Amino acid sequence: MKILAKLALAALVSASFLTGAQAQKLKEAKDVRITFVVHGASSDPYWSVVKRGADDAAKLTGATVEYYNPQVFDVVEQARLMDAAVASKPDGIAVSIADADAMRKSVQGALAAEIPVVVVDSGEIPGEEMGTTLYVGTVSEYDSGKKAGERLAKDGILKVVCINHEVGNVSLDDRCRGLNDGLAPSGGGTQVVAVTPDPADITRRTEAFLSANPDVQAVFAMGAGAANPLIPYFTEKELWGKLKLYTFDISPEVLDSVIAGQMGFGMDAQQYLMGFLPVIYMVQNATHGFWPINDSYTGPLFIDTPAKAQAMLGLAKDGIR
Repeated sequence: MKILAKLALAALVSASFLTGAQAQKLKEAKDVRITFVVHGASSDPYWSVVKRGADDAAKLTGATVEYYNPQVFDVVEQARLMDAAVASKPDGIAVSIADADAMRKSVQGALAAEIPVVVVDSGEIPGEEMGTTLYVGTVSEYDSGKKAGERLAKDGILKVVCINHEVGNVSLDDRCRGLNDGLAPSGGGTQVVAVTPDPADITRRTEAFLSANPDVQAVFAMGAGAANPLIPYFTEKELWGKLKLYTFDISPEVLDSVIAGQMGFGMDAQQYLMGFLPVIYMVQNATHGFWPINDSYTGPLFIDTPAKAQAMLGLAKDGIR
């Protein structure tokens, strides 16, 4: 029955794209082309889920979806990719804005070319200031961090180190700044350790910081890409029970650790929807002229119990959560 229901839904969606296009003399879905230009590498466990969402939406609608990103975090390269996408004149562009100054000219170039632009993951406020159409992502990264800080403070955890694996990504800076401000009313605060995405560098720099700062109570990764190598590091150094470990975003490794009673929590951004929804929105715009009137917020959700983690582990292993 579930399979039949899915097939019926897909048929209904596909039919709506076709009949709407014929009635209004707009494009048919099969002729629509959407481009993603994001700052995160596809090898990052977070961004691979975003891409899975975009790919699944492409299959559902029949539209063509192209997905571009720098091999490593490089906003200059992302801006170049954005310029190339604009020049190809797609029916819509989904873009992350991790650095507003670096991306402003390219985003405004898309808007000047009358290409709909949906901001995903990061850059909600800068995107609005530039005149983009919609935002799909978590509620303010700063507010998400602040909520996390307030939770930690309530548990008496006041001295926290932020592990930042993408220095220059404003969203990660906002996460740590919010975390600090959530701790501050209780007398707590954060320090930042800048690392590269290399797992060995993450563990090496974290270990050096902890050795020099024995009063730290918790390590907070700014993303699953930083959290994943810290989980085996905590096990190897027998840190569970001595230090707390938390992270923004989730991965199968993070969920396994929460299930095992090790990590305190992971903050789920439901980033699959950041790939899926922009495609649906922009295809509907090209075929029907529709636009939602509000942004779509996908998180954060606190995955803080073994039961919650177990419930989504299978989907995470399938690349959906």
